[in-house]
Order: sequence, then structure tokens, then C-alpha cells
Amino acid sequence: MLSDRKILITGLTGQIGHPIARFLARDNEVWGVARFTAEGSRERSETIGVRTHSADLADGNLSDLPDDFTHLVHFAVWQGRTLDHDRAIRANAEATGLVMAHCRNAEAALVASTNSVYRAHEDPWHSYVETDPLGDATAPHSPNYGVSKVSQEAVARTMARVLGLPTTIARINASYGPNGGLPAYHADWVATGEPVWLRAPGPNPYSPIHEEDMTNQLAPLLDAASTPATIVNWCGDEVVTAEDWVDLFGQHLGVDPRPTYYDLAGSQPGSAADATKRRSITGPCTVDWRSGMISALEARRGRDPVPNRPT
Repeated sequence: MLSDRKILITGLTGQIGHPIARFLARDNEVWGVARFTAEGSRERSETIGVRTHSADLADGNLSDLPDDFTHLVHFAVWQGRTLDHDRAIRANAEATGLVMAHCRNAEAALVASTNSVYRAHEDPWHSYVETDPLGDATAPHSPNYGVSKVSQEAVARTMARVLGLPTTIARINASYGPNGGLPAYHADWVATGEPVWLRAPGPNPYSPIHEEDMTNQLAPLLDAASTPATIVNWCGDEVVTAEDWVDLFGQHLGVDPRPTYYDLAGSQPGSAADATKRRSITGPCTVDWRSGMISALEARRGRDPVPNRPT
């Protein structure tokens, strides 16, 4: 449990950054960095007790930001849909080094990475372990994502050693909750009767993790930070296919979902991860995938759904 600490969270307005900041702000002085380009995003962050700071981390201009943070939690990410590796590396890799350098005196840093760093395995049921080979898996939502996050990890690992900054690199897998995430977006599309895009030929297994488990696991993951960096899959304990959760949403809503398959060369045919190392650090997850996804679905009903495109 973190309390009476001074914590910097990047990507404050993002899917996971916002609920984690809200949780931490109850007992800590939390600062949040984002571009705040969406209308009302800064005010939404300030209402949960976070001190906001507007910055584009890729620019490297953090001179107006305090540098006496005890912890850094780095969620900021750029996921462009255009093929622009240079921009992605500046935003996801260089920016990571710059913000770690700014927080060089912190006790610990957590850098959020992704399951998409792993080289695609031919078996869709393969559960990726932290020692599996890395590669440029084609992330469906961003052609730059995998390669830029591998680059980010290289920068984070180097900065941890150069700065002597204990660091955890957490490879997130299918995070979700009322604030978004792949299962939540699928829930939106089932509710509105739109096609739910899934990778061919299927099945599409993941290791989904609810935002409530992530907030509870953050402190032990920071405690596990080390030099060289600790690398861990930040995933749920249960392997679940997207087909399973789409069916669950349909049953709950009393509708017939419209799963629609598409081909994406080079992508991971499955995206499950091995949670053994994470459980040894944090203990087990507490949110069952069925109850977690139904609660996310209900919380999102009445909101404008995310744009429907292959994911």
C-alpha cells in the first residue's frame, strides 16, 4: 500500500492511468502529466485530486515539473494508425528515457509495456513467458506499436542501469474496466449490434486483467523494482478467448453478437500470457473475468461507443 508518497503518473487521461491515479490520490500527492487535448480532460483529472501538468513527453521539456517524486508510473503511449516508426519511437521510447531521467532520484519506477512485444508464436494457445523472444508482432490497432514498445523496453532497461533507478517493466495484457480496454470495446459493439472484429482464424485467447486488480497490484510491482529492471507480465490469472467474452455479453444483453474475422499478417494468433511471475509478486487476482466484464459492460451502457474498426 502506497501512502504519503509523491507520485508522478504519465498518461493520466488514458484507460488505465485515470483509475490508478484516482486510487492513489486518496493517500498520496499525485501529479499527472498528459497533453489534455480532449475537452474537459484536465478538469476530469483534477476532480479526483490529481495535480495536473500539461506536457508532450516526446518534446523533453519538463523543466516546470517537480523532480522530487518518490515514484514514477509511466503509462503514456502513442498508438498511431499510420506507419510512422520514427514518431512512435520518439513518443514511446525516447520519451520514456526523458521522463526516467527527470525522475532519477525516485525510489522506484514502473514502465508500462505490452504483450505485443513478443515474437508471434504459431500456437494460438501459447502463453507468453517473460523469457520468450521479442519481435515485431503486428498489433492490429497500430502498425508501429510492437516495434516502438520493444524500443521503449530497451531504453527503460538502459536508463534503469545508467541512473541506478529501480524499475519494473510491466507487459500489460488485455486490461479492461469501465474506462475502456479491448473487452469493454467489444461490449460496446455487441450492445449496439455492430460487428465485433476478431483475428482469423480464431480462437483469440487473452489473459484479461481488470483495472481493480491493476490498482491493487501496483504497489507490489513497484516494490519489486530492481536494477537491472524487473520484467513481468501484467496479466490476469485466467486465459479467456475473445469469443467467450463476446458470447457472455450477448447472453447478458439477450442479443446475438456478430463476430467478424479478418486476416492480419504477422500478428500474434493468440495473446495469452503466463501469470506465474506476477502472482509471485502480487498474489492472485481477485476479480473473476465474468463478473468483471459484466460490471464493465453495465458501467459503459449509455456512453458513446468507441469507433468500430478491426482490433
